Amino acid sequence: MPIKFATSAALALFLAACSSGSAPPPVAAGSEHIECAVGGSAELKPVCSVERAEAGGKLTLVVRHPDGAFRRFDVMTDGSGLAVADGAEKAVTRLEGGKLDVTVGADHYLFPATEKADAGK
Repeated sequence: MPIKFATSAALALFLAACSSGSAPPPVAAGSEHIECAVGGSAELKPVCSVERAEAGGKLTLVVRHPDGAFRRFDVMTDGSGLAVADGAEKAVTRLEGGKLDVTVGADHYLFPATEKADAGK
């Protein structure tokens, strides 16, 4: 009996979450936020959160959108910026005014950045 109850409760929660129809939160959950314009929006707002994960000496940034979608970026060690960690789309990056401007498809992000003295050499 306890297993049936747990399964029924889990199914009820899942269905409630899928059919809630509520709007996504205005800001992605997290303690660090960057400006972003996602899904083709033209207005940059500080609503995307950033999580850092390091494995095997490689730093990956996970950027979470307010609607729950996310992108993963690998931090390049040669000073060239970020590269998309998964997916077929490439990141277009440029350093401008102390920010790394990154565009991937219809999504646009502004990361705080410091230019390496030997970048591009």
